[in-house]
Amino acid sequence: MKKLLFTLLCFTFFLSASAHNEPKVGDILTVKTPSAEGFNHIDFPKANTLIKRGVVTGYKSVDNKTVVIDKVDTKDNGSTTVIIKKKDGSKFFGLLNKVKADYAKAIETGELVIIK
Repeated sequence: MKKLLFTLLCFTFFLSASAHNEPKVGDILTVKTPSAEGFNHIDFPKANTLIKRGVVTGYKSVDNKTVVIDKVDTKDNGSTTVIIKKKDGSKFFGLLNKVKADYAKAIETGELVIIK
């Protein structure tokens, strides 16, 4: 009986831990600028495009900005794509209202950080 109870308790714990990693509409995240050239898993415009449009600061304007998940799209192969927008309602770089991101890869590389 103790083994059965312990097994059920462990199963419940692992199930709740795995469900916590799933993105939901309204989750709040923070954008962190990677140490590399640009963002690989968030579809921001490339740096040369921003410079042509007159955005001099490059990616510094999105560093440590709070964003909200607006839409979640899970594909058949298991990848999850989210649409994010700024929490304050302003545009990214003065150009884009919403941006697409690969959720799992962006979290893994540190481009997006979950705020609890």
